[in-house]
Amino acid sequence: MSANINHFNILTQPVVTEKSYEATGNANQYTFRVARTATKTQVKAAVEAVFEVKVERVQVINMPSKPKRRGATMGTRSGYRKAVVRLAEGETLEVAEEV
Repeated sequence: MSANINHFNILTQPVVTEKSYEATGNANQYTFRVARTATKTQVKAAVEAVFEVKVERVQVINMPSKPKRRGATMGTRSGYRKAVVRLAEGETLEVAEEV
């Protein structure tokens, strides 16, 4: 199954933090920033098509915007949507592998 351009519009970027990296090793879960309009089934289809792996479960989280202040200027950091994808047993991604 080849990756469609729409799949790359759904998966924005991988999230590589200490917490997400730990979940990669312990629970075979990978975290991605996704489009704001993406659904669980669209994320599952995109990950399976782009990385050619079997996805077991997808959890989608709406991250709220955060207030930020620089001196006297107030503003907000934009919110985003992220998805935590659990792969089937034995499957791995090379998104956050050790170098």
